[in-house]
Amino acid sequence: MTVRIAMWSGPRNISTAMMRSFGARADCAVSDEPFYGAFLAATGEQHPLAAETIADMDCDWHSVLRRQSGEAPRGKPIWYQKHMPHHMVGPVSIADMPDHRHAFLIRAPERVVASYRQKNELREPEMLGFAQMRAYFEAEAERTGVTPPVVDSDDILADPADTLEKLCGALGIDWDPAMLSWTPGPHAEDGVWGAHWYDKVNASTGFAPPPAELPELDGDYARVAEACRADYEALKRYALC
Repeated sequence: MTVRIAMWSGPRNISTAMMRSFGARADCAVSDEPFYGAFLAATGEQHPLAAETIADMDCDWHSVLRRQSGEAPRGKPIWYQKHMPHHMVGPVSIADMPDHRHAFLIRAPERVVASYRQKNELREPEMLGFAQMRAYFEAEAERTGVTPPVVDSDDILADPADTLEKLCGALGIDWDPAMLSWTPGPHAEDGVWGAHWYDKVNASTGFAPPPAELPELDGDYARVAEACRADYEALKRYALC
């Protein structure tokens, strides 16, 4: 039986480093934002490499859902799926994934905004997915009667071994120290958009310590971060560390 892990996060949230971490396990397959192509096709958002992403991916919502709900690639017993709730603008949602084990990866809004603005136009807080992630968290908690695991990226970066061990326990899988390092460069599972977004993680071989201070923002960037704060704080209360 495949253990499917759906890790929900916003962009610029060490989500690719987490995918690298789980991908370093010998028992785990990984998927990189499988609904991204469908999201781009449905919304017309002009993200970097949008046309290339749409051309490369299955953009049918139901087809993607069926694939992600099946057996893991290469017969692996664990399948880590990197998902973003703000991508889910079509006819499927977390409610259609009842057999996945859902977890939530959060990051301080100031860090997310400061990182995102370097890579893409940032017009509104909805582009960062905080509200959507909180709604998904609350829906899954209500469906199961159990609080889904939440991890904060700063906690992972500050103490990856302890935080990841707690996450594995919450997900019902064994902790594997192999998750602490990975090979540098692009990986075969990366989406084609990685050529634009993944330069830092491609240069890495493991988790780096978090910056000591939050970045200072002004103007519209500060307002976007503040608009995300309540949702971040609501999720932060449930963080494993």
